[in-house]
Amino acid sequence: MDANASRSRPHAADPSADDHGADPGLGAQVRSTVGRLYRRFRSERPEGSLGDAALDVLNWLYKNGPQTLTELSEYGQVAPASMSQSVNRLTSAGYAIRTPDPSDRRKVLFSTTPDGAELARATRTQRDAWLDGQLRALSPEDQRVIARACALLSGIADS
Repeated sequence: MDANASRSRPHAADPSADDHGADPGLGAQVRSTVGRLYRRFRSERPEGSLGDAALDVLNWLYKNGPQTLTELSEYGQVAPASMSQSVNRLTSAGYAIRTPDPSDRRKVLFSTTPDGAELARATRTQRDAWLDGQLRALSPEDQRVIARACALLSGIADS
């Protein structure tokens, strides 16, 4: 086993483990791994498509329907001025449109166009195909381990 592999796997006999056998560096390892996987997953997208921020907003609009700039800013956890740049890219590229909010004409709703919906679908399809291929290459036992880890991480995320 190489030095990197031994560092990335906690051992029950690890003297730095706490009373429950948990590696104190496990949180950092999970954050790092999830972050790397997320970045790798985001790199799987159609050629010449939008940047990460705009594509993320497009996918959110596709999944959740029309949204105001404030709602999009809250989702993206960015200032409205930053979100405005993303929606401007989407609208100028023909992937999103602005329409008046029927319940409050002072507000504007952003939604996907047919081209935007198609790009969102194509992106999801490409990402799913990449991840499904990676998972199929694993042994059935490793697939079960990942399924169990997903259930545990989901519980943590929902806590």
